[in-house]
Formats: sequence, structure tokens, C-alpha cells
Amino acid sequence: MFSLLKKIKINPLFWFVIGIGIITGYFKEVIMVFTIVFIHEMGHSVVAHFFKWRIRKIELLPFGGVAEVEEYGNRPLKQEFWVIIAGPLQHIWLIGLSYILLPFEFWTVHDHHMFLTHNIMILLFNLVPIWPLDGGKLMYLLFSTKLSFQKSLDTTLRCSLVLLFIFAGITLYLFPFHLNLWIVLVFLLFSHYFEWKQKSYAYMRFLMERYYKPEEPFVTTVPIIVPAQLSVQDVLKQFRRGVKHKVVIKDFSVAPKVTIYEKVILTAFFEKKQASRPIGLLNPP
Repeated sequence: MFSLLKKIKINPLFWFVIGIGIITGYFKEVIMVFTIVFIHEMGHSVVAHFFKWRIRKIELLPFGGVAEVEEYGNRPLKQEFWVIIAGPLQHIWLIGLSYILLPFEFWTVHDHHMFLTHNIMILLFNLVPIWPLDGGKLMYLLFSTKLSFQKSLDTTLRCSLVLLFIFAGITLYLFPFHLNLWIVLVFLLFSHYFEWKQKSYAYMRFLMERYYKPEEPFVTTVPIIVPAQLSVQDVLKQFRRGVKHKVVIKDFSVAPKVTIYEKVILTAFFEKKQASRPIGLLNPP
């Protein structure tokens, strides 16, 4: 647990919101928000630590947090689901705790209502399907169950960006002068921009992780059926997150069917520099 605490960083945006709260006399409310966000993010981090994920940094934001890990989409999707959902689940016991504290003098009805409001707002906002909120990550996870790494990330970012502009339009109509909300929206927009620019990098890290650490215990092996003339690099573009692959070559002139496991294809791509070589010309082990 202490090793996780050392990795916590507070985003300058959070300091800005805290500063506004202190200047305007809402110190107690700021402390509440900080506590809720901290516990929310520790929920993600503790579960990730339990699964032995490599956590690089835990960054606290006004609306939640972002845990940067070095897994690059190569952990079982069930693990990722529990890591994502662990943050929102913290709000359930926090709300229950507020009810338990009501009989005590130091916890007033006003404190209770304010605490509930912040918990519900942070919970609901984080579940909006916009990247990199928890809802956006759940959307990415859903697409990853059926689509390749590249297509699931691309589809997630496109859908997320559309929803972000819709959310911005609603904000402009209902809360045109809500400074904190506009700061958060700008942050989300920049997150999309940087994630889009790094798509190719993320894809290569995904493949490299599979190549250098193939021992990851994926439960499911999913076949990919391809024509013999398809290139190695085009076959790799069909690889999905959270599963292992075997490639079945669809060539009716050859019997029986040829099956090539992903290690052979990754070796051809990274080690033998055969990215453009037809998959049917690779020699399976």
C-alpha cells in the first residue's frame, strides 16, 4: 500500500480547483472532494496492485483520477473490468458511511447532503462514456470483446469525441458560465487529441508486449481465419486484447488447414522483418 501512495501525483488542474475553493470560502467542500477522489482512485489502484499490474503513476483529477499502467492492453479483460469498476464501487460504501455518521454531532445534515451530492456527481460523471473517464474505458472494454486492438481504440475515440461535443453543447446551454466544468471539458478534449496522436505507438507497444512477454495467462484462444496471401502486418492488425490467437489459413488448395500460432507471426514481424510477407509463406513450428 505504501508503494502505491508514493506513486500518487496531483494534477495542476486539481490544485487550481482547490485554490478556487479556498479563495471562495469552500474549504470544507474542497476537502470532501479531495477525499472522495482519492478513495475513488485508490479503489482502481488497489485492485490493479492485487492483479500485479505495473502501475507507473496515479494522477488525481477534480473528477476522478487516472492510473497509468504498463500493461498495454495485454491483461485479461475480466481483470481490466474489475480494475475499472473498482473506482465507482467506492462511492457506494462512502454514501453508506455518511448515513452511519449522521447521529454524530460533528457530521451535520448539511455535511451529509453535501457529501452525498459530491459522491453522486463524481460517480455519474465518471460513468459518462467519454475517454478517459471510467465510462469511456468500459466502452473501450466492450468494443475490445469483439473488435481488434486498432479498431476498438479507434471506435472508442470516435464515439467518445462525438459524446464529448454533445456534452459540451449541453454545458453551453445549461451552464455557460460554469468555469470548473469548462476546464474539465478542455482537459478531456486534449486527452482525446493526445490519445489519437499516440494510436500507432499504443498499437506497437501492444504487439511488443505480446512478443516479449508471451507467458501472459490468457484463458481464451481465438482463431483468426485469413487468406494465404494476406501479409503478416495485416494479420497482426486483427489481433485483439485479452485473448491469445491462432491463425488459420483459408486455402482450399491445401489440406489439412494450416494453423500458425501468434508467436511465429510476432517473430516474423519483429525479428525477421517480414511484415509484408504473405502469411501463407511462413513456416509454422
